[in-house]
Amino acid sequence: MDLMSAGFAEDHRERLMRVARDFGTPTYVYDADIVLARVKELERLFGDRFAISYAVKANPNLALLRVLDQNVAAFDASSLGEVERVLEIGCHPDRISFSGPAKRPFEIEGAVHACIGELVLESLAEAEIADRVAQEAGLIQRVLIRLNPSTRPRPRRVGMSFAGRPTQFGIDEEVMEDAIDRVRAMPGLELVGFHIFAGVNGLDAGAVAKNFTISANLFRKAIAYADGVAIRKLVFGSGFGLPYTSTDLPLDVQAVADTVLPEMEALKAEPRLEQAEFVLELGRWIVGPAGWLLTSVVAEKHSRGVDFRACDTGFNNHLAACGMMGTVIRRNWRFANLSNPRGQEGRYTLVGPLCTSIDVLARDLPLPEIHVGDVIAVENSGAYGLTASPSRFISHPEAAEVLVADDYAVDVTETPRPRRTFGPTSTRAPRHAAE
Repeated sequence: MDLMSAGFAEDHRERLMRVARDFGTPTYVYDADIVLARVKELERLFGDRFAISYAVKANPNLALLRVLDQNVAAFDASSLGEVERVLEIGCHPDRISFSGPAKRPFEIEGAVHACIGELVLESLAEAEIADRVAQEAGLIQRVLIRLNPSTRPRPRRVGMSFAGRPTQFGIDEEVMEDAIDRVRAMPGLELVGFHIFAGVNGLDAGAVAKNFTISANLFRKAIAYADGVAIRKLVFGSGFGLPYTSTDLPLDVQAVADTVLPEMEALKAEPRLEQAEFVLELGRWIVGPAGWLLTSVVAEKHSRGVDFRACDTGFNNHLAACGMMGTVIRRNWRFANLSNPRGQEGRYTLVGPLCTSIDVLARDLPLPEIHVGDVIAVENSGAYGLTASPSRFISHPEAAEVLVADDYAVDVTETPRPRRTFGPTSTRAPRHAAE
């Protein structure tokens, strides 16, 4: 595959190669300019109809959060640790929501005491803990009830769907009325709206738009039952996906917007929702295409008709690219040979350095000729990369993280440690990320 046809301009390839030379490999690279361009694209498509909330779990790097802080309306955390990370960058707690199942009592207590904007209730047990904590602290905690719809788009083309099946997330639609009643009766809590995140990584515009319709209809049903509640916020989990493989087509977000916006206008026009904020919550769509994992080839081997290329990282630093993060049928991600973008094409199995046969980055992958020392880029790696991987497995070096923008690159790795570099940087002395 020609690198230029893979979406790389020559100047961008050179930028990534400079990062590999200057910082070594394995290294994650995050392009701040692309992140901001993705946010601006959402603003262009959806105007002021939606506020944008960034799902921190997609990529919690502090430098990246600082880039987003001035450009998104809110952050959604999925642990107290993520709440603390967002507070660390100076974000006002009122802009933080906290969702996710199995919140432990100390996490709920920490979030309430931090006076976060909204606690997203996944169960009545969470509500009871939050109510007790808030009353003991003399506070009123604003909450959203997460709803689990009973229906989902047909055909099922929305990536992974939570709707219409048993799930650890949210309150099932069938029992939401009882949940609304019980939450409203808790003096330490103020119900201010509802939250739905019914599917992830959808690439079919019609199916993604249908999810918005399902959510809007369920919101109407919940609001009608919760008569007398001042609805301030409705959160739509977008489920926008990315084309991870060479055969995937990008989600047509323009088509989603064209379908969804008239429905949102109708919903907003309803009397009890005139003052409500509609929130579009997403993570991977914003930061995924702005990131690459750079890895160097350290060994070549031909075995029984297969050309192997061993790299300095594997699933220890990128579990998702190795097909181990919810993938049922393993398919190759998009890779590029940065060192030799226009060489004669071969077919390679890329493996990592781990002492296990399952450490495979790609099988029978067509790429320009690969040799020891070449730098390979794993595309769409800005989301669910380093922090979603077992980086301590077998004690190989953890990947560095580098933020690039305009004409600068800065090491934003958060844990200083000795670095060993390979490939084009193999002659350099080991560095420390804190240097």
